[in-house]
Formats: sequence, structure tokens, C-alpha cells
Amino acid sequence: MKYVLLIYSSPNAFQALPEEERRALMTEFEALNKELEESGVYVGGEGLADPVNSKTVRVRGGVPAITDGPFAEAKEQLAGYYIVDVENIERATEIALRDPAARLWAIEVRPVMDESGLEM
Repeated sequence: MKYVLLIYSSPNAFQALPEEERRALMTEFEALNKELEESGVYVGGEGLADPVNSKTVRVRGGVPAITDGPFAEAKEQLAGYYIVDVENIERATEIALRDPAARLWAIEVRPVMDESGLEM
């Protein structure tokens, strides 16, 4: 079954950390990524650009509205994601707990659905 691990952080939070702490976190991120790839559970994932570079699109009553920035009015933003293919949500949650981002921000674990609306 596939799960997406959505990483939420405050804008510029990573850059605000001391250089040594950022390097240590990157080493941990790289080790976890390597382990997930080698174990075969890693499907994909990317960090996302700053939300100032994004647009939010809504259509209400047939009228389009396009605004700058992220869709939510919140202090945290979607910063990146992993997709893993594991046996259950408990295993996906275990992986999320090991991500160093979980110590600083939040990681949402959510099943991925296929085009028919069924969980993959």
C-alpha cells in the first residue's frame, strides 16, 4: 500500500537553524533516504519551492479565483513529501517518526488513492 508522508514546516525554519545543526539534519535526511531506497519502499519524493512562488486556484460558482501563495492561512507550509510503498499505515508512521523533520515540524501520513478512488 502506498502512503504519502507530507512534511510541514514554518517558512525559513530550516535556514534559521545554526549551520552545524542544518548539516547534521541533512546527514540524517540523506541516511534515511538511502535506507528507504535500498529497502525498496521509497517510491518518490521532493522538497517543494517556497510558497511565495506558488498560486492557489479556486473555482466558486463558475468564477475562477487565482491568488498568490499557499492555500492555507497558517504558520506552517507543505515543504516536501515522500511516497513509500509499505504494508500498512503503522509502518509508514514508523518511517515518519524516524525523519528528523518530525522533531522540528509535523509529518502527516496519508494513504495514496488510485484513479478509482481506492487506496493503493
